[in-house]
Amino acid sequence: MRAGMGSMGGQFGNYMRSFRKDESVTSVQITKGTAKRMFKYARPYRSLLMIFLVVIVIDSLINVANPLIYRGIINIGILKKETSVIITLAFVIGLLAVFDAIISVIQRYISAKIGENLIFKLRSEVYGHIQKMPIAFFTRTQTGALVSRLDSDVLGAQQAFTDILSSVISNIVTVVLVLASMLILSWQITLVSLVILPVFIFPAKKIGRLIGKLAREGYSLNAQLSSLMIERFNVSGAILVKIFGNPNHEIGLFESRAAKVRDIGIKQAMYGRFFLVILTLVASLATAVVYGWGGVLAVRGSLSVGTVVALTAYLNRLYGPLTSLSNVQVDIMTALVSFDRVFEVLDLKPLIDEPSNPKKLVEMPPSIVFEDVNFSYPTADQVSLASLESVAILQTIDSGQVLNDLSFKVEPGSMVALVGHSGAGKTTISSLIARLYDPTSGLIKIGNVDLKDISLNDLRSTIGMVTQDSHLFHDTIKANLLFANHNATEKDLYEVLEQAQILDLINSLPEKLDTVVGDRGYRLSGGEKQRLAIARLLLKKPQIVILDEATAHLDSESELLVQTALSNALNNRTSVVIAHRLSTIQKADNILVIDEGRLVQSGKHSALINEPGLYSELYRIQFLGEGNVKSSVQH
Repeated sequence: MRAGMGSMGGQFGNYMRSFRKDESVTSVQITKGTAKRMFKYARPYRSLLMIFLVVIVIDSLINVANPLIYRGIINIGILKKETSVIITLAFVIGLLAVFDAIISVIQRYISAKIGENLIFKLRSEVYGHIQKMPIAFFTRTQTGALVSRLDSDVLGAQQAFTDILSSVISNIVTVVLVLASMLILSWQITLVSLVILPVFIFPAKKIGRLIGKLAREGYSLNAQLSSLMIERFNVSGAILVKIFGNPNHEIGLFESRAAKVRDIGIKQAMYGRFFLVILTLVASLATAVVYGWGGVLAVRGSLSVGTVVALTAYLNRLYGPLTSLSNVQVDIMTALVSFDRVFEVLDLKPLIDEPSNPKKLVEMPPSIVFEDVNFSYPTADQVSLASLESVAILQTIDSGQVLNDLSFKVEPGSMVALVGHSGAGKTTISSLIARLYDPTSGLIKIGNVDLKDISLNDLRSTIGMVTQDSHLFHDTIKANLLFANHNATEKDLYEVLEQAQILDLINSLPEKLDTVVGDRGYRLSGGEKQRLAIARLLLKKPQIVILDEATAHLDSESELLVQTALSNALNNRTSVVIAHRLSTIQKADNILVIDEGRLVQSGKHSALINEPGLYSELYRIQFLGEGNVKSSVQH
């Protein structure tokens, strides 16, 4: 049961919630239909919400009933010396306390059930939608901003149906019932008590604006501190700090940012205390008025002592809810803004569409055909949101044509190499094959089926890729392998590890397959990471293999092991290999030379090396002289 100033202090956090929020949200332009769309998420919980509202009303009724019972104990029991009445009403107070405790538990259970289910649904929808977004979306979006939509904004949206709904309904019911009761008991004292309220409301709103400003600054400073820690605590950042950083400077930088967070925290705590002090002071003044005036009236016989006590108890239940309701617009708008930000992500249309009538791939291993393919990267306004990039306006500048009228064919089971200068469009071609992007114009076919007519699941199961910096999750070797095939047995794992030339290393580790590889696989060397990535590819058993600089940056010994592993990976599979080291693709069935997005040469190594053109030029540069070229041709 809530009584006296304890009631006000106990609900202090609820009253302060409104003032902590940025009042600028009331001026934010909410997307039309957001509120209507928001209530759609409440439909599955209509029955629970009705029970929730009933429970809130019952809880409010119990709290409003208590002062009247106090009045009865004093007027009928104590003053008239009716012991039975005192005991009976005291017993009723005890029963109401037990009932209120049960109601409170039920209210929390329903609130948690609705809130957590809503969080689950929203997070699942946003996460599933993000998985459908093109790679261009991830290359532009700030990871922290995206995570915030799944975290802070979803939690803010959830509060609309739990905290805010509960607070608004409870406060409205409480204020109406308390005011009605006070007016019935003594309308004169009630009106005088309300006159004092503005003395609190206006200073409270000013403090609220200051707290809102401090909160915004606090969020920004905390974000800066978090960014500093994230950058320094990941492996790449830690290595950079160890090699180039000054320890004293790093500690000083951290402490300066942490000190700002500390100072803001102190200011927020003090303003919060001022708020509570003012609320307590005004309530105490009102209580003094009630006791003073009411006491005089009681002495004169115009008012009973029990009524004076009841009025005082009601005051403690009135000021807090009235204060909270005075700022309810901020609460509601904050919830709408959170929903709007979540819907903003959900409404961003993926550029890669799932076919309505997908066709099955029959040809295995499949061929790959490009017919007059043109491509330019999508602009920011097509794939991203300004709020996710921390910019005011998204760029609409076109990237320019990356591929121009590109046509070629990769025969089933053959190996085709892509050669050219950096930025020529080789990686773009591999991305188009995997349908990470769609061409601007032209046609791409896999196994004589239009790429757009193949279901994304079928396409993903058909294609495997190894890049020059293969990503490994911060998990065990086994978990990283199973990411490619969740149904693989331990025997399957050991087979692909052997084919990838890394089984001996795995067996030498104390934890073997259960060894954790560390952040991005940094506990392994470059060559070991690549061989593990190849093992993962072999476990997937794709029909098309794409290798994008898979042996770049490796030493000779590691490259030899990786090349042996790759020969196993490419066996009886259609493969596209991108390589700057021309020595690694001399056995390719066909070499496509790409320059500025155009196919300028094609053929086998032995033919291209003797033709004037980009390929022989690149080869001469790598092997330092025409003599080496002739020697290679003779062999």
